[in-house]
Amino acid sequence: MEQPKVRADAARNRQAILQATRALLAQEGADAVTMDRIAAAAGVAKGTLFSRFGSRAGLLHELIAEGAFNLMEAVRSGPPPLGPGVPPGDRLLAYFDAFTRLIADDIELTVAYQAIPPHPRSAELHAFWAGHITSLLHEARPDLDAEAVGALLLAPLGSELVPRMVRAGEQDRLLAAVRELVESVLRQPIR
Repeated sequence: MEQPKVRADAARNRQAILQATRALLAQEGADAVTMDRIAAAAGVAKGTLFSRFGSRAGLLHELIAEGAFNLMEAVRSGPPPLGPGVPPGDRLLAYFDAFTRLIADDIELTVAYQAIPPHPRSAELHAFWAGHITSLLHEARPDLDAEAVGALLLAPLGSELVPRMVRAGEQDRLLAAVRELVESVLRQPIR
């Protein structure tokens, strides 16, 4: 069955809304972004926002999903080192680099997203990330409890530390610290 075609004006409005939301989040922070302000910045009626996204949460879900599903696809079939074709340790480092950048580059979106109900497919996304990390850790370090260590590596990226560092202009420091943490786990134990 053929998918219905999206009208050109609807596609333009969607892009304008997403761009306006990203810009407002970046300029004013998560708490300052309302549907009224988004509609005004995008040059659309407030009703257009609600008919397209349902709510502020629906709009934020769309923005989060865009990056998350692009990263998922890159992990599944993208070029190395994020995609297949390199040793598991290299892929794990590439994943954490990419995931940390995804969060840090859109920190206000991340903060806004954490304050709303979970995305309808969040369980699928979390299971994918956990499975990917666990699998790579198990290959790289079969001596570890890959599931628990993977969860511990991922947990700090959902903490208040990340927005605090990014907002303080320490994104590079954050990226370096996450890399150091993952590298420390990947090192073979001294016997």
